[in-house]
Amino acid sequence: MSVHLTFLSATAGDPTRDAVFGDGPLSERSLFEASAAVAALPPYPLAVRAPSSRCAQIADALGLETTLEAGLRDFDYGEWRGRTVDDVATCDPHGFTAWLTDPDSAPHGGESVRQLCRRTANWLSSLPPDTGRALAITEPAVVRALLVLALSAPATAFWHLVVPPLSAVALTPRGGRWNVRLDRVILSQKADSGPRCSYAL
Repeated sequence: MSVHLTFLSATAGDPTRDAVFGDGPLSERSLFEASAAVAALPPYPLAVRAPSSRCAQIADALGLETTLEAGLRDFDYGEWRGRTVDDVATCDPHGFTAWLTDPDSAPHGGESVRQLCRRTANWLSSLPPDTGRALAITEPAVVRALLVLALSAPATAFWHLVVPPLSAVALTPRGGRWNVRLDRVILSQKADSGPRCSYAL
């Protein structure tokens, strides 16, 4: 049995509110979109999730029983946790800019980009070779870190990787490296049939 991992990116918190560093409850729309994705995702023998409440909400919306994986947790935002992005950018512009441009910078006292990438790589390398097909609901930052690893990209590429909500990234090992498949869950609304979704490249 080989390893075939699909990472489903969590959606952010309520988009009607200012973006906040850290966890937060999902909006009704985000929960609706997650529920609509049920029909698009194939069944997985194993499902895991990051420990955030939003990942737990998405797992519930998908009707999945998941195992909590601490290694898939979001950034440690240190002193910035709970503050809005606009507040940090205004009060600590130099620290904010350094965090976004220097992968070794952690002005908040939490994790740097490189530390997150290393933690994520360690989690991936710890998986048994007979893991098989598995779904992991995790944070967009973790998906970025996985892509940096799989593509052998420099850590400076981290912020240049856009990970939309409910996008899916599949990783499979091949010759000591990782093959990457980028997917997304497409939601559409038709007047005659209600919401529909599909899983597409």
